[in-house]
Amino acid sequence: MAEQGRSPRSPERASGPEGASEGLGRRRVLAYLLAAPTLAVAVRLGADAAGAQPAQAAVPSPPQPEELFDLGDMQNLAAAPTSGLISVQVHTDGTASLAVPRAEVGQGMTTAVAMMVAEELDLPLDRVKVTLADARPELVMNQLTAGSNSMRSMYLPVRTAAAVARQRLVATAAEQWGVPASELTTKDGVVSYGTAKSATYGSLATAAAATKTTPVTAQLKPPSQFTVLGKPHRRVDALDIVTGRKRFGMDLQVPDAKPTMVRRPPTINGTVVAVHNADAVQNMPGITDVATIKHGVAVRGETFGQCIDALRALEVTWGAGSVDKESDDTVLAKLKAAALPMTVPPLLSKKIDAEFTFAFASNSPLEPDNAIADVRPDRAEIWASLKSPIVAQQEIAKALGLGQESVTVHVVPGGGSFGRHLFHDVAAEAAEISQKMGKPVKLSWSRTDSFRQGRTHPMCVSRVRATYALGNVLSFEQRHTSSKTDFGHGLGEMISATAAQLPVAGNLTFAETIFTLTQSSPYNFGVTTQLLSEVPLEFNTGSMRNIYSPNVVCAQELVVDQLAAKMGKDPVAFRREFLRDERLRAVLDKAVEVGEWGRELPAGVAQGIGLHAEYRGAVASLVEIDCRPETVDRKVRDGVTGPRVTRALLVVDAGFAINPRGLEAQMMGGFIDAMAMALTSSLHIKDGIPLEGSWDNYFYTRQWNAPLDLRVVVMPPTSDKPSGAGELAVAPAFAAIACAYARAVGAMPTSFPINHSTLSFEPLPLKPSTPQSPTDGLDRAF
Repeated sequence: MAEQGRSPRSPERASGPEGASEGLGRRRVLAYLLAAPTLAVAVRLGADAAGAQPAQAAVPSPPQPEELFDLGDMQNLAAAPTSGLISVQVHTDGTASLAVPRAEVGQGMTTAVAMMVAEELDLPLDRVKVTLADARPELVMNQLTAGSNSMRSMYLPVRTAAAVARQRLVATAAEQWGVPASELTTKDGVVSYGTAKSATYGSLATAAAATKTTPVTAQLKPPSQFTVLGKPHRRVDALDIVTGRKRFGMDLQVPDAKPTMVRRPPTINGTVVAVHNADAVQNMPGITDVATIKHGVAVRGETFGQCIDALRALEVTWGAGSVDKESDDTVLAKLKAAALPMTVPPLLSKKIDAEFTFAFASNSPLEPDNAIADVRPDRAEIWASLKSPIVAQQEIAKALGLGQESVTVHVVPGGGSFGRHLFHDVAAEAAEISQKMGKPVKLSWSRTDSFRQGRTHPMCVSRVRATYALGNVLSFEQRHTSSKTDFGHGLGEMISATAAQLPVAGNLTFAETIFTLTQSSPYNFGVTTQLLSEVPLEFNTGSMRNIYSPNVVCAQELVVDQLAAKMGKDPVAFRREFLRDERLRAVLDKAVEVGEWGRELPAGVAQGIGLHAEYRGAVASLVEIDCRPETVDRKVRDGVTGPRVTRALLVVDAGFAINPRGLEAQMMGGFIDAMAMALTSSLHIKDGIPLEGSWDNYFYTRQWNAPLDLRVVVMPPTSDKPSGAGELAVAPAFAAIACAYARAVGAMPTSFPINHSTLSFEPLPLKPSTPQSPTDGLDRAF
């Protein structure tokens, strides 16, 4: 769609008014004109790190590593050497395109990138096409979608490439017309010389192309001239999504890639000892192939229904898995035994000691795990939703015995991720099956496969000790103990490559380094330490949305409320007094105002507040929760009810909000995740496998549990750059819900989610691994 109300712009950008928000507009940046048939521009930039806020209270806490240099700064540093390989192209039809080296999994990244190009090119948004780049090994560490870093890492490179493209188009028109470039203007994809001459970008694209790669400079547009960035826009793919035309992995039609599924073991990572009836199963209707793979038996057929019938008919003897003897209780006991000790003795002060348990949670996306693979003797081609496609390409090539250059990996849009698509095990399994069968396959995991054999957020225990005296908090110690989290998806390589520049000391593990670069306390609580230890259990784990923060911040904010109570202070007043982050104080004040903190509520209904700063952003969440018996005990068919959040507010400072509408959607999605983690969603581990086998068992937030009043307030820009935002809301919302629950019931919760102790479903059988497809869908529809 064409943007309305846009004014013509000269190529010489005027400096904006005084203030930090114009900093990038005055900055000249280096880019390259690439040798190409039509105009193509790439950019090369370094990374910036933000500073910490000064301490204010009587017992100040020094800045923590995350405040000086965080996970996103590390990612930017690792990506900088290859940022010049990201390019914007202008085509003869007047459109512009960019194959972005990031994954789109519903977060709206492609819309924000298209807005950057449209802004700097003076091109209508509907004339910008953003696609997902195939795996590009030459990018090295610049093709990872993680850590809420896409906007932070792409904002300057994409804008700069687009700005140089526009500058080149203007220069080409000026040369053709014999007039000064400074007298030309651009608007809606047209270069104009007053009313005398005009040319579309498309007509100039070939002439503007460079015959060799040449360094150039450009000046970015100041925020005061923005007409696209910072304005609310609907997603560029919104119409396709709501009309069912958006194509995901399972929608792709690759020649002869037939439906394929896998019979899986009854424990995590079990192996095949023997298949007793493979020939008989291969002769079932529609079945073309049966093959034994690393963790199961694959069947390929004409339809997925035939595949389900075939895998259920298989007779298999299984070998042991990696955690066969583990259950919730055994894992919890090991975590408690492995906790690091506290180091600050209470001495003359008073103390609060608290311990919180967080159950395993599923990383399953809403879209079933799937991948397409076509493996030939000398090459392979893969289609999958992948957030770390270079690592996938490397490891799949190695497993197939091929060179990396012989494996093409296409990144396709994903229907959600929750961290799941950081791992390429589904794509690798499809490649393994295709190689063994010698045929293309379209692999789909069943819902039960995803919940029982997919990735999980590990169970963890967070212990907190706070000491206080004479109206001050003297120390705050947090010891977070977790089942091992798998970071074998690209972040580990980044840590190794940037180790010399990281603000961490000692021989830390990958997990400990990531914990250090993501966790900090925003309060002046004197001596503050937050440490991680892990228990090396071989579950299939992953870093679900917001990694450690939801659990760490929930524990922290619950103890903050306890400290406020011990000192006889209101929770909000206490936070205001001890906060050392002015941005957090601002979002807190706005949340208190908009959310009507302290308003009169009936017994059993209470408010809670939660704060968190991460990814260079800041969020306050204020919620109201109803814990009255008539609400907790309400009945919903095949569901879990319990306490209900009735009102919710998120106030976010994202630095510069590229697309406020997209930011609001991210905040709302984060809140829904947080509510699930706090109240209803968890995995129950028994004898080495989750009991949950579908979304019917895993009680993620449903429409009838969501608050009817959910609001997002986006604060005015506090920076000229965006913060990370995709995960930013989860931790403070989780904490706010937990704090509200504690005030409503009069006791601090210590185990999450609240309903984990109640098993509210009959587990599906472990054998066969996939249940029969239901035939009563219409009967069960609400």
